[in-house]
Amino acid sequence: MIELIKGFARAKVVVIGDLIADEYVYGRVARVSREAPVLILEYDSTEIVPGGAGNAAANVAALGGRVRLVSLVGRDEPGRRVQRALPSRVERDGLIRPAGLRTPVKTRILAGGIHSAKQQVVRIDRLSTRPVTDAERAAVGRAADAAVRAADAVLISDYGTGLVTPALARAVADRVRPRGVPVLVDSRYALTKYRRLTACAPNESEVEQALGVRIDDNPRVLERAGRRLLERTKMQAVVVTRGSRGMAVFESGRPTVHIPIFGSDQVADVTGAGDTVMAALTLTLAAGGTVEQAARLANIAGGLVVMKRGTATVAAAELVRAIRRA
Repeated sequence: MIELIKGFARAKVVVIGDLIADEYVYGRVARVSREAPVLILEYDSTEIVPGGAGNAAANVAALGGRVRLVSLVGRDEPGRRVQRALPSRVERDGLIRPAGLRTPVKTRILAGGIHSAKQQVVRIDRLSTRPVTDAERAAVGRAADAAVRAADAVLISDYGTGLVTPALARAVADRVRPRGVPVLVDSRYALTKYRRLTACAPNESEVEQALGVRIDDNPRVLERAGRRLLERTKMQAVVVTRGSRGMAVFESGRPTVHIPIFGSDQVADVTGAGDTVMAALTLTLAAGGTVEQAARLANIAGGLVVMKRGTATVAAAELVRAIRRA
């Protein structure tokens, strides 16, 4: 597995999807307001980091891979700030900047004392109500087509803005299929609409929502759900992330592999953990690993990132140290 991690540096990954500005506003608790039973925070600082497909790309870069991001981004202040926040290893020539587009912003207000960890108290989403135009979608399609020609793996990140569609995924898969390049998808709301790709990695609640089932801790329901999702999507593999219960790996013609949680189940923050898992899965497949090896490395990466605050990444050196300790 360490040899696979060393191979990350040679892997070229293209991330296609929704770029989101994750904004963190930090404050110190001063008192309770007289106007309403709410906290008054004394403002401390504001930070913007890449979210959505931007976080997936940042995780690929942190793990040592070479990554190109294809997405839409506004010419507004959040768009400029999120571009500046992207790691230098993320290639940005696939970013399309149409006039009039508002960059989606997710603002998290965090409060705490001087010597205590900041806790999220509320989140405000500012998403564009203007639909993605055909011209914008076509421009992203052209940028994606050019980018994937030299890719070792493709990660499609669909956060529901309307940019990413099953048609775009099919076009990308058709372009790279002759070279055997893996194409993975992370879709928050439309998972079952994506077909015949390499793999997806929904969390358990997303599986429940997609199939209308309740898994809880029932292994029979989990098995039926995983196999049903595998059949409906016609993918080579479905990796279900289960929080404190670890992961379950479903492949056609193979027995299900259950992977226990890595590290502690006392997490600090799950924000963006799915992007970390997808980045590790994609890089491992790009480096020549099997789906099971990819899931095991992704499980470790996910276990590391949830111990960090905010939208975070995991470095390849952290993965190697964790494997050696284990």
